[in-house]
Amino acid sequence: MLHLRLIIPSDRTAEVVGLVEGTVGATHVAVVPGAARDPEGGDLVLCDVAREAGDGLLARLRELGIDDCGSIAVENIDLSLSRRADRAEEEAPGEAADAVLWEQLAGATHEESTLSVTYIAFMALATMIAACGVVLDNAILIVGAMAVGPEFGPLAGISTGLVQRSSRLVWRSALALVAGFALAMLVTVGFSEVMVALGLFDTGVLDAARPNTGFIYQPDAFSFVVAVLAGIAGTLSLTSAKSGALVGVAISVTTVPAAANAAVAFSFQEYRQAWGSTEQLLLNLGGIVLAGTLTLVVQKVLWVRFLAGRRARRTAR
Repeated sequence: MLHLRLIIPSDRTAEVVGLVEGTVGATHVAVVPGAARDPEGGDLVLCDVAREAGDGLLARLRELGIDDCGSIAVENIDLSLSRRADRAEEEAPGEAADAVLWEQLAGATHEESTLSVTYIAFMALATMIAACGVVLDNAILIVGAMAVGPEFGPLAGISTGLVQRSSRLVWRSALALVAGFALAMLVTVGFSEVMVALGLFDTGVLDAARPNTGFIYQPDAFSFVVAVLAGIAGTLSLTSAKSGALVGVAISVTTVPAAANAAVAFSFQEYRQAWGSTEQLLLNLGGIVLAGTLTLVVQKVLWVRFLAGRRARRTAR
């Protein structure tokens, strides 16, 4: 279930309450007249709505311009002990796990794809950790670096922007992705030079056999297959609010380690490995974006068809 908190000008309250009460899957409607100070004298409207009915209600509220004249806030309800809530979920179309809240998805990916100091810091730290894993041929460090990297946010933002036809989100996410990797690799090149000067990195290590990390600079068909599967899993975890699955996605795809190996190889003038790692990086990024976009398209089409079929069955009755 979702909990909606609406702040509405008092002259629009009756219209909004009528809309909420007429939405299948909505319940627990409460109105607190005059509770708001901004807008002055505005009313506070509270309600619960089944997740599968939430996207439609949010879209209609935005069509009424409530996001311009007031406020729409949405929260996930972890536990709701109510027969009315149970009945609302039963009446709502489809299953909650299959419903996509496009407004929530756009907001989440917008936040995660912002080029900020914190985002760049995580990218640089993840890449430097991976660089240590590359030099030491340590798979544990590689996995740790993959979990730290925040690159899935911009990748999901590109997919969401493409499906929603939001060029602004696409460009914002692409900028964060490209700039983040570029700056992280640049920092890692400097980090490698410092580690060599301190005698902690051996410049000949990249020529040695690396059974645990050699795959990073040797892309093959499986690299793309894994990227596609991880892209699907990551997108489903976002749209179904199962964020825990993102950890598994993060440690499945060789993005940050490939960037780290490219930076270290470039620093050691091992240009063959640098190019192989870059190819691995681009292959994985492309596979994730492609899979994420197609997953969102399929979810959107299937949901629209499901709702159309449900309306047709109701009309036939």
